[in-house]
Amino acid sequence: MKLTLRVWRQKNADADGAMSTYEVDGVSPDMSFLELLDTLNEDLVLRGEDPVAFDHDCREGICGACSLVIDGEAHGPERTTTCQLHLRSFADGDTIDVEPWRASAFPVIKDLVVDRSALDRIIQAGGYVTAPTGSAPEAHATPVPKPDADFAFEHAECIGCGACVAACPNGAAMLFTSAKVNHLNVLPQGAPERETRVLDMVAQMDEEGFGGCTLAGECAVACPKGIPLASITGMNREWLRAVRKAGR
Repeated sequence: MKLTLRVWRQKNADADGAMSTYEVDGVSPDMSFLELLDTLNEDLVLRGEDPVAFDHDCREGICGACSLVIDGEAHGPERTTTCQLHLRSFADGDTIDVEPWRASAFPVIKDLVVDRSALDRIIQAGGYVTAPTGSAPEAHATPVPKPDADFAFEHAECIGCGACVAACPNGAAMLFTSAKVNHLNVLPQGAPERETRVLDMVAQMDEEGFGGCTLAGECAVACPKGIPLASITGMNREWLRAVRKAGR
């Protein structure tokens, strides 16, 4: 395959960025999109040029580091992570645009790398439990109804990649925050912080400068792990419950 890449290049956070065009020849349809970028970077290094900076880690679709906007879509044309996107999703001769996440809360560091520490600070605000842990308890010591366990697991699948923010026309982080709130609030271990968790995490989300949610639904469409849009309405119920209980 021969592909033409139009890649966002930006030297640092203070520099102006622009799209640069590169041709990559001899790649296989079975290669992942990150392997395509690896091939491009090998060519750039051999030519004495600065390689394209991009985030990656596990390359197994479970860490969320490989976040790119490909042809205007978060993670590309398939509902998966960028590292699990393969070149067979494109045609020989295609021109592909590759950009970083676009959100005011995700400033560009270099090229395709953005600072997503805002998501970490949302988790730090309340995405934890204070119940003593230590060694694993006996499996039946704290019964959890299966519907609750399934609900918690569904939301715990969020990998924090930020695709929901990148896809949202408002740059909102509601789907991410709701996933973190809901998967803990439904479990007995998370009950002691149930009210403070949702209030603190939503407050931190607002402080980080994410946009407001208008339920456009693009977040759930882009989510590679299938976090449902109903997660947001669930968090809204939790927030109203906490506000009423706190008498605010």
